[in-house]
Amino acid sequence: MAEPGLFADYAALFKLRVSVMVVITAGAGFYLGSLASGISPFHAGMVQALAGIAVVTCGSSALNQALERRTDALMRRTSNRPMAAGRISLAHGLLVGFATIFLGSLYLALTTNLLTGTLTLLTAVGYVGIYTPLKRITVVNTFIGAFPGALPPLIGWTAVRGVIEWPAVALFAVLFVWQFPHFMAIGWMYRDDYAAAGIRLTPTQPDVSFAARSTVIQSLFYAVLMVPVSMWPTWTGVTGKIYEVVAAILSLGYLWYTIRFARITRSPGSPESRRYATDLLKASVIYLPLLMAALMLDAKGRLLFR
Repeated sequence: MAEPGLFADYAALFKLRVSVMVVITAGAGFYLGSLASGISPFHAGMVQALAGIAVVTCGSSALNQALERRTDALMRRTSNRPMAAGRISLAHGLLVGFATIFLGSLYLALTTNLLTGTLTLLTAVGYVGIYTPLKRITVVNTFIGAFPGALPPLIGWTAVRGVIEWPAVALFAVLFVWQFPHFMAIGWMYRDDYAAAGIRLTPTQPDVSFAARSTVIQSLFYAVLMVPVSMWPTWTGVTGKIYEVVAAILSLGYLWYTIRFARITRSPGSPESRRYATDLLKASVIYLPLLMAALMLDAKGRLLFR
């Protein structure tokens, strides 16, 4: 089998699928912030903001893989990443990562505002400098990592508004809570891989029955919390009642898949438990874009707090 080319290696180094999701959620924040300001979101400022966020996100992914190159090499799902496989050197990855994070944050500070540039830089620092090392130390890393993971829509909002406001916090909360069932499903699907690499996650705890119970309890807690949190944007005046109804329906569906995922406690080591995790993962990646689309389609302009 031929080795991937440089373009494919850079796509893997920058985790393009993850980066695209970050840009989409940041774009939702920018769109809503623009409507709140009574301006069209489709202007040069949107391109500048999303470009800067994308560049910093790509740099964060590169540094993450630089730090985890040895760990990635131990896991089947990541062993062919360019740095783990040795196709991109450590010096190369570090140079690309640091340069893109610095230049992207500086670009945002100059073209949007200082707050947006600073928040984007702090997101990169939190992801690379705090969350990534903690993955080998404590299961609390999932909670810590959810903070930088939830910041893109808030950053998109500040790129327009220049301040952190309650609607932006509501968007942050939606992303923050959504991540837990999503990542618990991933952790359960690849628990053997993660355990072999020394990654500390709730699903990788040695006692498989205890790991299953702990994973389910956390997933259910956040899936239940997702129902009211998903409707918070309506309560802050960002959307109308249509979104509130859609959010409730979608979130109850997400909760249903999480309840179904709870069946892993019956037979934690069975193939069926992985299937339940796979189904929850699929539901999570369908749920979030639908929720964001509903939020944007029912968004209100010129909020009262202008």
